[in-house]
Amino acid sequence: MNGAVKKILRFFYYFPSNVRNRIRYFFQGVRVGKEHETKGSLYIKNRGEIVFGDRVRINSSGKANPIGGGDRTYLQVLKEAKLTIGNDVGLSNCAITCGEQIAIGNFVRIGAGVKIYDTDFHSLNPFERTAKPEIPNVVTKPIVIEDYAFIGAGSCILKGVTIGKYSVVGAGSVVTKSIPTGEIWAGNPAKKIGMVPGVEPISE
Repeated sequence: MNGAVKKILRFFYYFPSNVRNRIRYFFQGVRVGKEHETKGSLYIKNRGEIVFGDRVRINSSGKANPIGGGDRTYLQVLKEAKLTIGNDVGLSNCAITCGEQIAIGNFVRIGAGVKIYDTDFHSLNPFERTAKPEIPNVVTKPIVIEDYAFIGAGSCILKGVTIGKYSVVGAGSVVTKSIPTGEIWAGNPAKKIGMVPGVEPISE
């Protein structure tokens, strides 16, 4: 089967989910760029602002990316928070919760099962956390993922982190500190394990 036929079949296979997601975007106030494609059914809860750039590709089903790590993509933006996703970005079956600001650059790849949270969700004080009603003394700090970064499957990116341009996060990592440009980090907590090959000739 040639590439053109595969492309046509893929279009018709995912056409219903793309239509459903477009309806979700409309009612959730999501701004979507050109040539957007979503494979599968998204979960979106937008109480702030969500902006997609051009040619964003989202996998949101086990069939769309069957490497494990969840079967949908979840995007949750809390009141007055902002999630921006740049041009030519690919996301697979990941979960993003934005309590303040998450900015994803251009040409970023985010693997299956990745979780990105700019908030602690609950107070770190046990008495505030278990009070009835719970006292919402929650810490949030913006996250920035710069152009060409690659986040490996199953990783967790936590509040206040910047992942530098071209940098790579190894699969299953927990990132609690900012990663400079062109570095490879992995582990829990993530630490530098190397440099990205080929970055020097194209660095700014």
